[in-house]
Amino acid sequence: MTAPDRHGGNIYAAARELGLPSSRLIDFSASINPLGPSKRALRLAAAALPCTRHYPDPDCRGLVRALASRWGLEEGHFVIGNGSSELIHLLPPALSIRHALILGPTFSEYARALSVQGGRVSYLHATRKDGYQTPLTQALKTLRTNSSRFDALFLCNPNSPTGQVVPAQDVLDLAGMAARWKVRVVVDETFVDYCEAHSVLSAVARIPCLLVLRSFTKFYALPGLRVGYLAGPPEVVARIRRLQAPWSVNTLAQTAAQAVLEDRRHAQRSLAFMHRERARLTKALRAISGLHVFPSAANFLLVELPPSMPATHVTQVLREQGLLVRDCSAVPGLTGRTIRIAVRTTAENRRLVTALCQVLKARR
Repeated sequence: MTAPDRHGGNIYAAARELGLPSSRLIDFSASINPLGPSKRALRLAAAALPCTRHYPDPDCRGLVRALASRWGLEEGHFVIGNGSSELIHLLPPALSIRHALILGPTFSEYARALSVQGGRVSYLHATRKDGYQTPLTQALKTLRTNSSRFDALFLCNPNSPTGQVVPAQDVLDLAGMAARWKVRVVVDETFVDYCEAHSVLSAVARIPCLLVLRSFTKFYALPGLRVGYLAGPPEVVARIRRLQAPWSVNTLAQTAAQAVLEDRRHAQRSLAFMHRERARLTKALRAISGLHVFPSAANFLLVELPPSMPATHVTQVLREQGLLVRDCSAVPGLTGRTIRIAVRTTAENRRLVTALCQVLKARR
């Protein structure tokens, strides 16, 4: 058996292990829009193929212009990256972050980016008894009493893998307080397209300590093209650009990303589908005896298995059936019985529910 992936979405390793073509696998481990990318984006990206004979625009000018127009900000507030992961890893050297406070349990790359640069992290974990609600009150207390210890605070909103969301005003209040102590607040809004009212991106122009990460991977279903962006103060954006490798975002990625921003019809269809299907899948999973399904504002569900069901066992049995779910047992702050399930198509979700029922019955 292979070791669990640090992240979901590695269908290639699973296909090799199982001796199956990747097309035979259903990937619930990566939370990608089940409707797929905008057809308009795919069409325009295909039309841009002849442009691959040239280097991509190193400044991503067209995409930056589109984002500035979308958010009503100056172009200098944006930097485009090879996925938001590239930008996460550029933040510690760009901002000289030596010690960060991370609100968990959450995405592992914040801590990894600090570790690679020799920095340190401290965690404030949400608790099971509070439904994994993001611990903002504790964060404020920690900053108030230990502000000199931290250079930055990382918050994922909605949070992965818990699915919990913090209201925009609460995030802004946190950033306002952090600014008094000169602590940067990095808000990862990778999943906020599913609950846009909670975004604080437009506030980066008036709160100098606030940095917001966004991605075209999840909602826009372009993980293979690797494109994301950061919005923040122009001086911070300039520092990141100076550290960025040249041409890190390819021509097709830039073209597709700009196109999906303009395809509002596909975005509306995606939101409507997710609202219905997430509720249906939640109801179906909660009908299985012994499962606890946490509410989610994103396109995935955090599920706690019964006491006799370790996540490693359940994920492996499902994997052998070609169903990949995210084993969260190694995520700091979660239990060894926790999995994350992406919301996929209705038929695929039904297949997973049926398989999960069978796994639990066989274990009893």
